[in-house]
Amino acid sequence: MRAVRLTGHGGPEMLEYRTDVPEPQPGPGQVRIAVAACGMNNTDVNTRVGWYAAGGWGGDLAFPRIQGADPAGRIDAVGAGVDPARVGERVLVDAWIRDRQPPAYLGSEIDGGFAEYVVVPAVNAHRIDSDLSDAELASFPCSYATAEHMLHRAGVRDGQTVAVTGASGGVGGALVQLAKRRGARVVAVTSAAKLDAVRGLGADAVVDRGSSALAAEVGGIDVLADVVGGDQFAPLFETIRRGGHYVTAGAVAGPVVPLDLRTLYLRDLTMHGATVLPPEVFANLVGYIERGEVRPVVAGTFPLDRLAEAQEAFLAKEHVGSYVIEVAT
Repeated sequence: MRAVRLTGHGGPEMLEYRTDVPEPQPGPGQVRIAVAACGMNNTDVNTRVGWYAAGGWGGDLAFPRIQGADPAGRIDAVGAGVDPARVGERVLVDAWIRDRQPPAYLGSEIDGGFAEYVVVPAVNAHRIDSDLSDAELASFPCSYATAEHMLHRAGVRDGQTVAVTGASGGVGGALVQLAKRRGARVVAVTSAAKLDAVRGLGADAVVDRGSSALAAEVGGIDVLADVVGGDQFAPLFETIRRGGHYVTAGAVAGPVVPLDLRTLYLRDLTMHGATVLPPEVFANLVGYIERGEVRPVVAGTFPLDRLAEAQEAFLAKEHVGSYVIEVAT
């Protein structure tokens, strides 16, 4: 089959397009998916460059590895113990494989969706009924599931004010939509060039991340949903009101940040990390998609043999939304 294999940690040159990779076969309790499209996200790049290993997430990454956490397609074969009637189902995949400890992630510890076929546990393949295109569906899983998990952890509810960093990216844009779905007022932080685009996602207010008065422009908030970290962390953390929450699932501008513990304990704040999401979070997301409560934001598509080019475009951060690899030809 056609696939792109990551041959080691390093730059885009470590991504090898092949046409002779053996097709995977489903084992007991598994399904095989004919991949139509597969979304891209920060996890792909972080895994390639070894960022997680440097941060203490060991996992069981072995090379060569087929990346891609966000496949969308149809089940074309099932293993023992799986209802054969599932063949033909259109599905999205929950990338967290929870039948081991620590849980594994599709495209990192297990071969993923940058290939014509991918095998996953049957429970991770969620049937979806939607008129959206394959590329649009593939833009949802990692970004929107991560965002929904963050909001779930922080207990975001109607009437609260949520600040979202990195609001033009896949997770950030999903946070804007999903926080609005919960009835929150959303203050989105992004670059000056993307203010209008992020406003179009539904944010109630948009703030230039380069503002010299960043904290004042954001104002008081109940929840800081942060995927950026870096220099923005300290001023934005100070905007959280008493009893509020900080939640993070990424640190694209730098993972090591200053924290004044007096702000944390004197205001009775709560901090959350969000990585391995409960299964019901993904199941709920599928329902939101089917009911049209969230919409896809596809920045562009690339064919499978241009994955390295797509990752370079992703790293340029000039886009809004998500890039998607179209696999089916």
